[in-house]
Amino acid sequence: MVELLGYIISGLTVGFIYTLVGVGFTVIYNSSGIINFSQGEFVMVGGMSTVFLLYAGIPFGFAFILAIMITSIVGVVLYKLIDFSKDSSEISLIILTLGFAIFLRGLAQLIFDKQLHTMPSFVGEGAFEIAGSVITYQALLIMVVASAIVVGLYLFFKKTKSGQAMMAVSNNKDAAKLMGINTRKILMLNFVISAIIASIGGILLTPITSTNYEVGIMLGLKGFCAAIIGGLGTPFGAVAGGLLLGILESLVAGYISSEYKDAVAFVVLLAILFFMPGGIFGNLKAQRV
Repeated sequence: MVELLGYIISGLTVGFIYTLVGVGFTVIYNSSGIINFSQGEFVMVGGMSTVFLLYAGIPFGFAFILAIMITSIVGVVLYKLIDFSKDSSEISLIILTLGFAIFLRGLAQLIFDKQLHTMPSFVGEGAFEIAGSVITYQALLIMVVASAIVVGLYLFFKKTKSGQAMMAVSNNKDAAKLMGINTRKILMLNFVISAIIASIGGILLTPITSTNYEVGIMLGLKGFCAAIIGGLGTPFGAVAGGLLLGILESLVAGYISSEYKDAVAFVVLLAILFFMPGGIFGNLKAQRV
């Protein structure tokens, strides 16, 4: 029982990161209809930027803020590229995001390097004991911050004018324009929010798993799987998908073999697409945010 609880805690830790990446996919998809396959690279940019800013002697608080700003700029650049190519088909725009991801990985090799990097835990190396299992302060921080981001996004969409404008754009861009909403500004804001969420995930995860220029590939794919499993277009579906995926991965790694861990996401994805094509919460798509 203690062993099982330990695997679940480990799965929840990484599952919350998948959740943040999956929510980022959902935010952009809802507003633009585009699946952003650069989402994982936003995670990488956030983590790598923080590490190298710390190497440069910048205090963590400033490094954290600067890394988020850098990733936000990357999000704006991607939006500008998509806006410039807005007359292209959605498939072409999705391919553009793939190309941008490859470009970011290459640029990261030039600006940073190819080595694995880590950084100290933000909250110390201590841990709590729960029913005989241990949860580190850093893992707990990931869970708390990710939960706060999800709740904050919900309140942002429901309680603020900008959030309601985003909902209007996601439901009907033409109607939103007629209501005087600057749809281009709102779409850019979606990309910025998505980049911020991913960068925070990358920063929080680095003390636990390390980071390098290609860490975003698998995180992006698993975040995409989380979004599809929960139901693409439903933010809370991405939350459920990410947590489910993280726990299943941890159980497979613990009870079978860590060699099969990365395959879990794609096996579950195929099963969901076969039996529930709309995802677990696909019936909630009418309430897109």
